[in-house]
Amino acid sequence: MTSPPITSRLLDIGWCALVPFAVVALYLGLGTFAVLLIGEPIVATSVLGMLFVVLVGWVRIQRPRWLAHAPTPRPESEIPRFGWTVLGCAVLAFLAGQSLAVWIHVTAGSAGFDASNQTRHAAGALATLLLTLVAAPAGEEALFRGLIHPLLRKRVHILASTLITAVVFGLLHGNAVQFAATLPLAVLLSLVYERTRVLWPCVVLHLGFNLTAVLVPAQMLGALASPVSAVLLCLVFAGCAVGLYRRVAAGTEPGAAPGAGGESAMR
Repeated sequence: MTSPPITSRLLDIGWCALVPFAVVALYLGLGTFAVLLIGEPIVATSVLGMLFVVLVGWVRIQRPRWLAHAPTPRPESEIPRFGWTVLGCAVLAFLAGQSLAVWIHVTAGSAGFDASNQTRHAAGALATLLLTLVAAPAGEEALFRGLIHPLLRKRVHILASTLITAVVFGLLHGNAVQFAATLPLAVLLSLVYERTRVLWPCVVLHLGFNLTAVLVPAQMLGALASPVSAVLLCLVFAGCAVGLYRRVAAGTEPGAAPGAGGESAMR
């Protein structure tokens, strides 16, 4: 017996609010404890990220049905073409996010972003690189694409789960500059996860995004600090994201049941 449409819709809305709130509350609670225990915020965040890798990895390997959801992806017969499409979208995601973020920082400033940079500088280069290139890509992908996205997808459509996960991902960074910089990336990563149902491509893309942000000189990014370039790049990325979304939505089996071990292991 199915729920009435209104009741089902209310349950979906409640689920979309409960899942991100509960998971982020757990993350922030453990993060506060880690900071109190370790004392150094950057090191504590790195430890927390790796803890979530272990926890989510255990769930995905030992209890795969907890995070499995239908429909399952069809066998991908055009993997190289899909990979090149994702790579192009990743470049656009980086340019769109950085252009918008730099423009916001130049025009309005961001005390939260400046404080975050000071914290990273105080922690030292080694700890910052460990967070940026190891703990953040692995831990954040375990948290968002490995946990929040699949839990949301148990009740809601790809589009709703992608947008909610992306917004929460951006908000967790704590300031408008990083929210703008990471929002396009978060949309892309959710679509990649939805198509592949494994985390390693998301971790690699996330690492590449962070590494590029470290290596690209600030002067080059400063050239993007204009409303025209920000809006144009965001529109181009949005068009590419819509195209990728259509491919992902079309590349699933509508009647398939949730998968078990093969799709859900953290590979």
